[in-house]
Amino acid sequence: MQDVRKWGEALRRLLRRHRDPVVVQTLRSATAATIAYVVALHLSPEPAPLTAPLTALLVVQVTLYATLTNGFRRVNSVVAGVLVAIAFSQLVGLTWWSLALLIVASLAVGHLVRVDEYIPEVAISAMLVLGVTTISSTAWARIVETLIGAVVGMGCNLLLPPPVWVDEAGESIEGLARRLRQLMLRMGEEAAGLTPWQQAAERLHEARRLDHAIVEVDAALRQAEDSLRLNPRVREGLLHRVVLRTGLDTLEICTVVLRVLARTFTDLAKAREPEPLFASDAGAAVERLLSQIADAVVSFAVLVTTSISESAESAEARLTAELHSAAGTRDKLAELLRDDVRRDDRNWQLLGAVLTEVNRLLDELDTEHRTRRLLEELDRVSAEQRAKRPPWLTWLRERVGVPERLRRNRGGGPGRSL
Repeated sequence: MQDVRKWGEALRRLLRRHRDPVVVQTLRSATAATIAYVVALHLSPEPAPLTAPLTALLVVQVTLYATLTNGFRRVNSVVAGVLVAIAFSQLVGLTWWSLALLIVASLAVGHLVRVDEYIPEVAISAMLVLGVTTISSTAWARIVETLIGAVVGMGCNLLLPPPVWVDEAGESIEGLARRLRQLMLRMGEEAAGLTPWQQAAERLHEARRLDHAIVEVDAALRQAEDSLRLNPRVREGLLHRVVLRTGLDTLEICTVVLRVLARTFTDLAKAREPEPLFASDAGAAVERLLSQIADAVVSFAVLVTTSISESAESAEARLTAELHSAAGTRDKLAELLRDDVRRDDRNWQLLGAVLTEVNRLLDELDTEHRTRRLLEELDRVSAEQRAKRPPWLTWLRERVGVPERLRRNRGGGPGRSL
């Protein structure tokens, strides 16, 4: 029975690994390179057409959007390099000084054709072709192999479709929210007792380390955003991207505010040492308030990462209730701190800063504030897309018109995802 359980656990781990970015990228890259080499063997005059698998290997990326954009840039860079090499072979041939001019010209052409990270590939292609005696046949063979590799790399998205990384990005966002929650709970527990300033300073260092977590979540979110672009399996991709991005922005602001709050607690601990940070009643209120805000942060993360309307409505109702409870505790804390300041006003600025930072956290998590920010971001992104749209497409949309279903998509989407 124990062996069966071990095999079952191993099978579950294997099934989870099939969506791992490293596993997916390795399988898709190896498959694309192999297919490109087999096709090039039949179509290229070269005995070992390694340019085709090399191109396929460089073209295939984790997402469909990255594959398409990299494929076009890769083809442009190789073709540009071949043309530069042909021109140099006709004029000067291969010498040490012509090689230097070739590299300079190739890099300049790479900037002109805007191939971005493939600018060195222009010079590499030019040098490889120029170094071959039969320049004309090799140039055309290299172009053919490059096209084969690019086409196969793009075609692998049909045979091995790239996954949509929204779930992974959502897990990263929720993981960041839970780390925020744990830090808030610790800060609340320490605020209710006698806390040395060194211990409060350690919480400040923990808050600063959350910046690294935000960078990791941002990388996961960028991958998810790319996986939604040009993906026929995804409806309302723009809405998903904006919902996740604005959600991460809110959590990032909460992280900054929490770091400022930790700084305030540290300064307050230094100023009141050896006394507690707060009086007993105020300390208990701070602990209860931070606990409520911590739960609201997790509920907010669940809300922005939930795509099913029923679950989103439940998460929104839970977040609203938690924020309402937190607002009541905040008002009680304000009364207690006001009474403390009347008795001793030496630290009134720090006590006022605590309320200011708590209010900022509550405002950032507020559902109405969230809706307003989401709509503003949708309008901004839509305006940017319209500005980048080719004139002929704008003319066509004006003549043909946009179906009513598409016009309703933007209005109906946010309500389901908030």
